Amino acid sequence: MMAGRITKSLMTFSLIAFLIALNSCSKREKITEFDQLKGKEFAVPTGTVADALVLSTFPDAKFRYFNSVLDACLAVKGGKADAAAYDEPILKNIAAKNPGLIVLPKMITTDNYGFAVRQEDADLKNVIDSVISDLRSNGDYDVMLKRWLPDEGAPSPMPEIEAGTDGVLKFGTSAVTEPFSFVDGSQEIVGLDIEIASLVAKRLNKKLEIVNMDFGAMIPALIATKVDMIGACITITEERAQKVLFSESYYTGGIAALIKE
Repeated sequence: MMAGRITKSLMTFSLIAFLIALNSCSKREKITEFDQLKGKEFAVPTGTVADALVLSTFPDAKFRYFNSVLDACLAVKGGKADAAAYDEPILKNIAAKNPGLIVLPKMITTDNYGFAVRQEDADLKNVIDSVISDLRSNGDYDVMLKRWLPDEGAPSPMPEIEAGTDGVLKFGTSAVTEPFSFVDGSQEIVGLDIEIASLVAKRLNKKLEIVNMDFGAMIPALIATKVDMIGACITITEERAQKVLFSESYYTGGIAALIKE
């Protein structure tokens, strides 16, 4: 008898939990416009400042935290949150590979991304700026964006770039920021940042040496002269600019919102 009561209690509890979950999902408003995000629940990766940046625009936002940005996006697809908030190019990359998800065109915050060198290394900054300017003026930049940020599917393979012969340019990156810097199927570190850095090395007639590290270790490694330049979807901020010298911005992004299509 006791076992029967326990079984019935468990079944009742499971049914109630299921109905609560179903009711919670059914209450989520279909998001189509930016202003509908007011008061909504955002999925964000743990340990990032995405929640604080969302609050700067939507002070009444609620949050659910996940181990990775991909987990946060899949939570939106599964109805566990109204939207995911993170860097726009990374969200676009995930949406392109996961049908049923889109990124709203209006940004929550707007930021510029750049490469960084040591403050005394203005000559290298000028070379980086020159490469970026040439890419924009000759149309190659638009081709690169289509390669790394397609509307659908994964990024295309990185093109072969001839290496120089006059020494090495050490490039520090964090290869977890697809499509800017990531490890592809053949275990090579590729991405928009890697391609631009390779062109900078070519301009200097140097071979690019990629040094992969945690994102938070890049600026200390640069200051300690362990690398010559760094890049991995790095936001240009006044605080960081007190420690390093930034290139001109090569991408304008920021914190965006990913929703169910």
